[in-house]
Amino acid sequence: MTDEEERELGVELARLQQEHRDLDAAIEALHQSPAPDLLRLQRLKKRKLQLRDRIAFIEDQITPDIIA
Repeated sequence: MTDEEERELGVELARLQQEHRDLDAAIEALHQSPAPDLLRLQRLKKRKLQLRDRIAFIEDQITPDIIA
């Protein structure tokens, strides 16, 4: 992997992590509302899981394999 590719992955990783944190806040705010929109809540949680999977994939790409 080139330095440029690694930098691009790092930028994408930071963006995805920020979106993940934003979704956390949005989900918590919906939970606190008197009548939460359950469909919207479900969609936000699904998006959060997709982000988590993508974040894990990128972290695996950035972290070099260590053969023991």
